[in-house]
Amino acid sequence: MREIISRFLGRAMLLACLVSGPVLMAGSVTAQNLFAPVAQVNDALVTEFEVQQRQRFLQVLNAPNATREAAIEALIDDRLRAAAAAEAGISLTDEQINAGLEEFASRADLSRQEFVAALAQAGVAEETFRDFVLINLAWRDLIRARYGPRVQISDADIDRALGSAGTSGGLRVLLSEIIIPAPPPRAAEAARIAERISQTRSVDQFSAFARQYSATPSRDQGGRLPWTPVEQLPPAIQPLIMALAPGEVTAPLPIPGGIALFQLRDIEETGRPRREYSAIDYAAYYIPGGRSPEALARAAEIRTQVDRCDDLYGVAKGQPEQVLSRVTKAPAEIPQDIAIELAKLDPGEVSTALTGSDGRTLVFLMLCSRTAAVNQEADRDQVVGALRQNQLQGYSDQLLEQLRADARISRQ
Repeated sequence: MREIISRFLGRAMLLACLVSGPVLMAGSVTAQNLFAPVAQVNDALVTEFEVQQRQRFLQVLNAPNATREAAIEALIDDRLRAAAAAEAGISLTDEQINAGLEEFASRADLSRQEFVAALAQAGVAEETFRDFVLINLAWRDLIRARYGPRVQISDADIDRALGSAGTSGGLRVLLSEIIIPAPPPRAAEAARIAERISQTRSVDQFSAFARQYSATPSRDQGGRLPWTPVEQLPPAIQPLIMALAPGEVTAPLPIPGGIALFQLRDIEETGRPRREYSAIDYAAYYIPGGRSPEALARAAEIRTQVDRCDDLYGVAKGQPEQVLSRVTKAPAEIPQDIAIELAKLDPGEVSTALTGSDGRTLVFLMLCSRTAAVNQEADRDQVVGALRQNQLQGYSDQLLEQLRADARISRQ
């Protein structure tokens, strides 16, 4: 019933239903035995009167699928939930009951008394409203008491939630990359090579160039990258990629210490929401020695020691402050070379493709999290509350399913 309550649309909807007056169910009420059983759940009965009342109540709430069948199924669930709460010793105080009834009525911007009077005009008894609210309150307390201690929300859960929102129109691309080192003594030569590569339209030829000239680990795969969501690419690069046809290559892109080129191999719609990010959180740990075997070995060692960015603080403990940088920036503010590497990573993953200080340090780059644009002002406590409620709802659904499987349910 949580879904029905959440769809309660307020006073305007309620009054729109009320002005139409009571709606009779199929057949005349006086022609039916209102107390005839419609269903039996273990030793408890569901009567015709309850079914008619629940269906009318759902109609007044403007609930979706306010059919007779939906009313019967909801009442069967209520019998199961009420029995489970009673067996667990769940009891509600008068204060809890009154607060629950007042809160529900307030969703229509009415007092409890006004709400009950409006329901009466629509042919819904006060007991129907009261039973509906009380069973939900008792079930909520049961779920919290039984499963609350099991709910654990980690920082990673919160970060994933903050990065999960998006809009329609998701696209992903298959790219190949070449990053040519271009220190000052080799800048002119690197520019000539990059210009020649940019003219190719052959995937195989581009891969051969990548194996020959690229400085990134992807060179061993001919520069080929896995499918990447377009929105994870640096903002300055996204329009350049979207302007390509498969096989075409971007113009040479200057980046700190090098030149980047990208070839589009394929593009497809994902059918998933397109995510726009307001902030990228990443960390960079600087290892002396550039791409020397010793520095690369140290990077490989650190990789086995860290699962998230916070772990890098332990790695850098006792060292000069400048060896570790933790940054949160808007995507457009991130340096191009770093942005390109971050686009390839999921939170907790690492790149060692970059160097700093004119090649004298190796950059151990780690993506911490991405924050979706619509969530940039989100309160982490609110996110925790929502995640907790989602987990409890999952336990609630599982328990109700088990109660149904174990119960004796018959329809009259």
